[in-house]
Amino acid sequence: MILIKKPWGREELLERNKKFMVKRLFMKKGHRCSLQYHNKKKETIFVLSGKLKVFFGKKKNDLKFMILKRNQSITLSPKTIHRMQGLSSCYYLEMSTPELKDVVRLSDDYSRA
Repeated sequence: MILIKKPWGREELLERNKKFMVKRLFMKKGHRCSLQYHNKKKETIFVLSGKLKVFFGKKKNDLKFMILKRNQSITLSPKTIHRMQGLSSCYYLEMSTPELKDVVRLSDDYSRA
């Protein structure tokens, strides 16, 4: 397992091979990750505990959102703009295709864009 600290929490890389990747993420309450998209990566977000608000859409100024609770999920296709926000401290899984560095940040609360 590889642990990656983030300003909003942390990622644990549980598995990565030629076909897929699995991460367990912890998102602190009130924090959110970058507004981003992936060129190739397709990902499914599955909430293990807490409440996660997921923003998604094709245009960054016209995003929809879903609030996911334990055992709920959403799948995001490549090119879908998205961002996750912790409505409570939460754990979730990200199961995706294996493109680890395929991220295009559009904006970021922690000056990483």
